[in-house]
Amino acid sequence: MFDILRKPLLLFRRYYHALWLRVTLYALLSLLVSLITLVLRNYMPEELSQRIDTEAVMPVLTILASSMLAVSTFTLNVMVSAHSSAASTATPRIHRLLLQDTTTQSVLAAFIGAFIFALSSIILFRTHLYGDDEAIVVMAITILAVVIIIVAMLRWIEHLSQLGSIDNSLALAEQEARRSMTTLRKEPALGANLLTPETVLPEDTRPLRAPKTGYIQFVDTPALNDCAGETGLIYVLQRPGQFVLEGTLLAQVSGLSPEADMGPMARAFVIGKIRTHEVDAEFSLTTLSEISSKALSPGVNDPGTAIDAITRMTALFWDTAQIEVTQTTRAPRVFCPPPSSQALIDAAFAATARDGAGQIEVTRTLRHSLLALSEAKDAALAEAAQDMAERALDYARAALPLESEKAELESVAAQSFSTTTDPTE
Repeated sequence: MFDILRKPLLLFRRYYHALWLRVTLYALLSLLVSLITLVLRNYMPEELSQRIDTEAVMPVLTILASSMLAVSTFTLNVMVSAHSSAASTATPRIHRLLLQDTTTQSVLAAFIGAFIFALSSIILFRTHLYGDDEAIVVMAITILAVVIIIVAMLRWIEHLSQLGSIDNSLALAEQEARRSMTTLRKEPALGANLLTPETVLPEDTRPLRAPKTGYIQFVDTPALNDCAGETGLIYVLQRPGQFVLEGTLLAQVSGLSPEADMGPMARAFVIGKIRTHEVDAEFSLTTLSEISSKALSPGVNDPGTAIDAITRMTALFWDTAQIEVTQTTRAPRVFCPPPSSQALIDAAFAATARDGAGQIEVTRTLRHSLLALSEAKDAALAEAAQDMAERALDYARAALPLESEKAELESVAAQSFSTTTDPTE
């Protein structure tokens, strides 16, 4: 049952983090509350209804409507400014993660919802659809709205202290990378069988081609398994994150009749205009790597941020390497290639190794980190980290201006080997 809902849940998560959805829901809720006030008035005690009339409620609603319109506009301006600042100081890719910030979305939705409630209530009073009988209900709801607004403002003030900062950008990118790498580690073949170089494809395979141009965002392997039926086998050739042109080979299909419809199989590949983070760990690591590279540019010259990014990515690789790879196969008729450890290491560290080669503090940290990863439990990861460590050393030898710095880096490497190989010495 969960496999059937996997793709809908993925799409729901995307819409859940969309700014317009939360604001729209709050707006519709405000309109609904304004309408059900006509029903709630019948349940209010008569002595309370006599205490508050229309003249007491209208000034409060007017103040609420005007102030919430101004606050909503200000909040949007702050959000846009923070996103622009983060995109310029970190990486343009961080903008997509900032758009998923539920705190900003909830605060903005609360402000706009309060504005719509106040405005709609004023209209209903002016058109005499509301009268003195509804005034007590409107006042009670207004008090509740004010409490919600106060809480939202306190959250917003606290959130503003970090929104758009480089630390916040690094934390968001790390969080998304950890989520996608954990998913990748638990299901390297996306719930299917591993497609390895030793896998022999049948001779009667038919090509499954991309219906449009774009990035593969998700592969619904259970849906492919259903399309394969009892006799078919599907060999997926492209993983999420790959850019494909229309007509590009996505998979090879075997064991199905020539008249079998290939459309449902092609629709199991979610293809979009941009890369997404859900199951594309390489893209998540690239986002962190771009923050590091941006910090090393001559215009920024912030090696501390690069070092922070290196240590965060090192921790990501080390922690996820401790997760046991599950062998649960949810799609036994489907084969999918595993992720490349070399590609993941390249996405994380290659740009920093190149751009930070001339700064000893960066190369030292990078060398330490890569040599530590070369002792990881995952053999493929350890080998990829060792290769990257040697490449980073070659970059540093060509870029470091002083022979003493080169010698220091060599000694760091030797020390790292001796301490990681045998801690008891």
